[in-house]
Amino acid sequence: MSLDGTYDDGNIFAKILRGEAPAARVFEDDHVFAFMDVFPQARGHTLVIPKHSQARNLLDEEPAVLTQVILGVQRVARAVRAALKPDGLVVTQFNGATAGQTVYHLHFHIIPRWEGVELGRHAAGGMADPTELKALAAEIAAQIA
Repeated sequence: MSLDGTYDDGNIFAKILRGEAPAARVFEDDHVFAFMDVFPQARGHTLVIPKHSQARNLLDEEPAVLTQVILGVQRVARAVRAALKPDGLVVTQFNGATAGQTVYHLHFHIIPRWEGVELGRHAAGGMADPTELKALAAEIAAQIA
């Protein structure tokens, strides 16, 4: 898919927001929803999405919404750091298929990194165990300030 197009409210993140698909919830407020990536690139890979948006990517989003989303990303990233004690964190966001985007609902990835541990490929690894994801989500959620 290109950078341009119409929002598909049948995408998996829209379904998660409507409660039609499961997710290992980490955090939710009036503006964002954070949950574990089911195809994680690393242990603790967390996604943050806007709750009230039909932006397919960063380029489509309104500045006021972006402000709230990035504050949510920062809040969740701090909790990932506190809970999992990684050596570093990758915060990334893809725009268009060529850039690696696979779900066309604006979202940010928070990926913990540890020295000497290889990063998995985006959307290419196996599906994580749902029980492990729920446990990780609870561990991170406990650190949300």
